[in-house]
Amino acid sequence: MRNWSIIVVMAIAATATAQDADIFEPDAKLKIEAMGQGGGEGPAWHPKFGVFTSGLDGNMHLLGVDGKQRVHKKKAGTNGLLFDSKGFLISCDSEARRVSRTDLDTGKVTILTAGYQGKRYNNPNDLTIDSKGRIYFSDPRYGSRNGMEIRDEKGQTIEGVYRIDPDSTVTRIIGRELDRPNGLLVSADEKYLFVADNNNNSLTGARKLWRFDLRANGTVDFASKKLLYDWGLGRGPDGLKQDVKGRLYVAGGLTNPNPPFEPAKDKKGGVYVFTPDGKLLTFLHVPRDEVTNCAFGGDDLRTLYITGGGTLYSIRTATPGRVLFPPAR
Repeated sequence: MRNWSIIVVMAIAATATAQDADIFEPDAKLKIEAMGQGGGEGPAWHPKFGVFTSGLDGNMHLLGVDGKQRVHKKKAGTNGLLFDSKGFLISCDSEARRVSRTDLDTGKVTILTAGYQGKRYNNPNDLTIDSKGRIYFSDPRYGSRNGMEIRDEKGQTIEGVYRIDPDSTVTRIIGRELDRPNGLLVSADEKYLFVADNNNNSLTGARKLWRFDLRANGTVDFASKKLLYDWGLGRGPDGLKQDVKGRLYVAGGLTNPNPPFEPAKDKKGGVYVFTPDGKLLTFLHVPRDEVTNCAFGGDDLRTLYITGGGTLYSIRTATPGRVLFPPAR
C-alpha cells in the first residue's frame, strides 16, 4: 500500500522559488487534486465539466468543477486527450488503436481514424491541433511489439506521426525519421511542430525533444530538425504544452529506479520549462513516477494540471496557458 501521507508532504514541499516568479506564482505549491488511479494521462480541462484524465485503471476520469473525482467513462482505454476549438473531446483511444471525437453534451462518439492504408495503428498516444482544425497524433508502441501492422517497404515497423485533415484524409508526416514519437505540439504561430521522441524501452533509445519547421500544408521540413533537449540515459520527454509567451512545459524524467533503468541524477521526474529554442528555464519536481503530461485550465487558464503515477496535481502559474478551447475572449 502506498504511503500517501509521505507523498502529500513531498508534494507540499515542491514550491516555486523566486527565480521562477515569471513562470509560477510566487510561493506556488504543488497541490494534489486527486489520488488513486485517475491521474494516469491526459489531462484536458473544460470550463463546464472540469478536468478529464486517462486513468491507470483504463477508465476515463473527471475531476468535476465541484472538486470531486469520478469515473466518467468505464474501460475507455484512452491516452492523450484534447479539446478542439468547438469543445469536442478528441481522444487517442490507445487500446482500441484509433482516434475519436466525443460530444460531451450528447455522448455521441465519432471515430476519426482507425487505421492507415488498411493497417491498424500501434497505439495512438498524444495529439495536437492547429488553427485549421487539422489533428496531429503520435503512434508509438510501448511494451510488447506483437501485432504491429504498419511497416515500411523493408518490413521495418513504423512508429510515426499522422495528420487528420477536416475532410478526414489521413497523412503520415513522420515515419522512421524519429525513434518513438510521443508528445506533440503545434506552436502558437504554427511555424513549428515540437515532438517528444521517447523510447524508454531501450537503453540506447531516444530521449529527446525535437523541433521541426511546419509547412503551411501541414507537413514538416526534415532538414529543419533541431534538437532542443536530450535527457541522455534518463527517462525522456512525454506530453507538452505551451503558455501564451511561447514557453514549453514538458513532462519527463524519472525519480525512482525502474530496472533496468536508473534515474539520471540531473534528470529527475517533473515538468521542465523551456524557451521555444530549448533553453531550460526552470524545473518543477513532481514526486511520483511517471510524470506523463500537463494541461492548462481554470477560469484564468493559470492552473497547470499535471498527471503522474495515478495522481492529478496542480500548480498556479504566473502566465496563462495557450488552449484551443475555450477560445480567447
